[in-house]
Amino acid sequence: MKVAVVGATGMVGEVMLKVLEERNFPFTELMLVASERSVGKEIVFKNKTYKVIGLADAVASKPDVALFSAGGDTSLEWAPKFAEAGTTVIDNSSAWRMDATKKLVVPEINADQLTKEDKIIANPNCSTIQLVMTLAPLHKKYRIKRIIVSTYQSITGTGLKAVKQLENEMAGIQGEMAYHYPIHKNAIPHCDVFEENGYTKEEMKLVRETQKILDDRTIAVTATAVRIPTEGGHSESVNIEFENDFDVTEVRKLLSQTPGVVVQDNTDVNTYPMPIYANGKDDVFVGRIRRDGSQPNSLNLWIVSDNLRKGAATNTIQIAEYLIANNLL
Repeated sequence: MKVAVVGATGMVGEVMLKVLEERNFPFTELMLVASERSVGKEIVFKNKTYKVIGLADAVASKPDVALFSAGGDTSLEWAPKFAEAGTTVIDNSSAWRMDATKKLVVPEINADQLTKEDKIIANPNCSTIQLVMTLAPLHKKYRIKRIIVSTYQSITGTGLKAVKQLENEMAGIQGEMAYHYPIHKNAIPHCDVFEENGYTKEEMKLVRETQKILDDRTIAVTATAVRIPTEGGHSESVNIEFENDFDVTEVRKLLSQTPGVVVQDNTDVNTYPMPIYANGKDDVFVGRIRRDGSQPNSLNLWIVSDNLRKGAATNTIQIAEYLIANNLL
């Protein structure tokens, strides 16, 4: 089992290596791959030192699976080259997510769609993954009509440059800016670029990807995505309108029985999900579960997950584990 981690020197790549080690992912050969400027850099993994190699060398080595987290442009150019060499690519960027010929996979929901012919598999957006992990069992039971979601997203979703900006601002240092505005003591309602409809790409990812993963284009979704100065994970305030009525106790039970979802919902002792607790964990945490009294068949939820783990690295590796377990490589 030859495994390539493409984008190994980036923030998600570093977490991928951590998750590979934690989960004792099976491989006989590991290739750490990055852009030309990082070639030759040394990375220690499981007490062994690896030298970073370039993309062309990685393709030539024909790995069985390539875990990509190197940005959309790199993926558009190089994922097909790996696929042509027989490698199965699991890609973290937005490059392939809405391609009708590519599967968009959250293993707990739709990994059973995968076949040996799927050589490029898309990993959903971090905000989408934690949302659909919670929505999937509810949609199956009550049928979702409409979702209103507001996100409160960690700066780690932007990358190392944003983390450095916050650190500089907290220390009173002038430095390079990842955002148009200060992020310290601020909230910026602007994640990714604006589209012609006035929504950001991040907001539209929540719309399009949710419909694709749940395989239901009739679900109405509207989103507002906000960047806040936290590092532990993304948070989401979600309002769901169902076709059928529900019992809140039953909703809690259903969610608590869903693999990968943890219910933290006891307001008597101030128990609810927060990024500070989700940080470094693979689960999706849900709380503040309550009926919306202003609208029939409607529910409010608060969802939190570590965007670098289940939102990116862990989900990617879980897809690879599924492929191995089901002899699809």
